[in-house]
Amino acid sequence: METNRREFLKSSSLLTGGALLSSLPFASYGFHSSNDDTIKIALVGCGGRGTGAAAQALSTKQNVKIVAMADAFQDRLDDAYTALTKRKYKDDAGVEIDVKSKIDVPKDRMFVGFDGYKQAIALADVVILATPPGFRPMHFEEAIRQNKHVFMEKPVATDAPGIRKVLATAEEAKRKKLNVVVGLQRHYQRNYREAMNRIHDGKIGDIVGGSVYWVSGGVWNNPRKPNQTEMEYQMRNWYYFNWLCGDHITEQHVHNIDVANWAKQGYPVSAQGTGGRQIRNGKEFGEIFDHHIVDFTYADGTLINSQCRHYEGTFSKVDEQFLGTTGRIDSFNGNNTVLKSYQGGKVIYAHEGKGDRNPYQVEHDELFAAIAKGEYKFADAENGAKSTLTSIMGRMATYSGKLIKWEEALNSNISLFPDQIAWDAKPKILPLADGFYPVAVPGKTITV
Repeated sequence: METNRREFLKSSSLLTGGALLSSLPFASYGFHSSNDDTIKIALVGCGGRGTGAAAQALSTKQNVKIVAMADAFQDRLDDAYTALTKRKYKDDAGVEIDVKSKIDVPKDRMFVGFDGYKQAIALADVVILATPPGFRPMHFEEAIRQNKHVFMEKPVATDAPGIRKVLATAEEAKRKKLNVVVGLQRHYQRNYREAMNRIHDGKIGDIVGGSVYWVSGGVWNNPRKPNQTEMEYQMRNWYYFNWLCGDHITEQHVHNIDVANWAKQGYPVSAQGTGGRQIRNGKEFGEIFDHHIVDFTYADGTLINSQCRHYEGTFSKVDEQFLGTTGRIDSFNGNNTVLKSYQGGKVIYAHEGKGDRNPYQVEHDELFAAIAKGEYKFADAENGAKSTLTSIMGRMATYSGKLIKWEEALNSNISLFPDQIAWDAKPKILPLADGFYPVAVPGKTITV
């Protein structure tokens, strides 16, 4: 394996002037020439999820090192660096991992601002993309342009133009044989893999219905500070603005929606639903809804119901259930899964997840193992984009009150991203005179 690894790294020296040699057997484009076998990582987006993903990448068995970091905010980058170099990390068995020794990021490889990602990407073999989702299409495009392997968090966009860019970049990544893993970690979770294998083998017949849920109490909020520009305020509170987050139906609930698509082995043809702001309706919650209920209809007529909400002090459920023609799966329930037939409730398959590995770690283990072996193995971006689009189609339906078809959602030219990205630039949505932000009104709001 080590010989293959060295040859894999050396092969990038054959590239000159940006020319691509398609005859190379694996994803050789993603590496600089190197005298050792170190896989160099750049972290783009240094918030909590980015810091966690970096720690997981450094917890793999490969010879890896973080050599560059980038974030729009200095304090976020500093916090991530401190966490990675001072915090103690342990593997699934509770054994402490030496993460600190794998950090080699001097000040001149710490990039702050909106354009720092380009410089960080240039220094690495593998890029971790964990900024707010609105930036994902441009960051992914740049990483593949620079011939890097990618781990990127979900969702992968917040609007249709972003989705189209990700889909185009995904095709380029395939052409270059660059590995791409998307943080829809249920695809790397043992009970989901085992259950889906049986579902697709027909153990409960054809999937004809189901429900997916992300109902919980909500997330953080950062109060507005004196002299803060609107751009900085929205960036600090990215969860509440659609150009950055996509609403919680996209930012969080995409996980469960993706599981529905996985079970159906396809994507819905239409969506209709309802939503609004009933509890979380203060000005500090920006423009997003606090609940969405959507019916997704697939090509064979199967209807999957989707529910997500953010209400404090209420029933919580993050799960999926599916009905087949001969059986059902009532819950994935963390790591425990049971498939039952309709004939007396006979258990077809039962999975107890005690001892199962953390899927957040597994996705990095498998990605870096493939890279170290010189394998082209992962092409998650297309599914990541289409499951993200499914969630966006659901948002379009709840915001407009209309039936939204897949092609309408995909081809929408409504761009949420600002025309200019700078601290003194204006996002497209701004507060009204009373400090509240405009909110979608079903029956009036146009989404496609």
